[in-house]
Amino acid sequence: MADFILHPQLDRDCHVLGSFPLSLLLLLDDSRYPWFILVPQRQGIREIHHLSGADQQQLLRESTALALAMETAFSPDKLNIAALGNIVPQLHVHHIARFISDPAWPAPVWGELPAEPYALESRQRVTEKIVSQLSDPSTAF
Repeated sequence: MADFILHPQLDRDCHVLGSFPLSLLLLLDDSRYPWFILVPQRQGIREIHHLSGADQQQLLRESTALALAMETAFSPDKLNIAALGNIVPQLHVHHIARFISDPAWPAPVWGELPAEPYALESRQRVTEKIVSQLSDPSTAF
């Protein structure tokens, strides 16, 4: 993955938390939602179906592990999982914990409200919650 470069927009808007065998795990810097992004470390890939079959399966395993960890860590009312790429063409998969009480509910979160960056302590708490759930050896995080 030496030729992989994270898209500048993702680099600006997110914090890198770690990596799975295929994907980087990012935290979007918006404290209103636990919002994580998986970015397969494959250069020039825009769509899931452009990945090799093995990479598609690995992305699904990583997405499932992240979704399960988010359910345990945050107990959301709903998980929104999507690969849009309308603004950032690099393949990335959003995983957003949604709550009936969140400021955008029930609408999509994209473009609804300006981001509210994390305070350092809040970001550390969210990071610890998700990483502790992903520390199980079966997730390969």
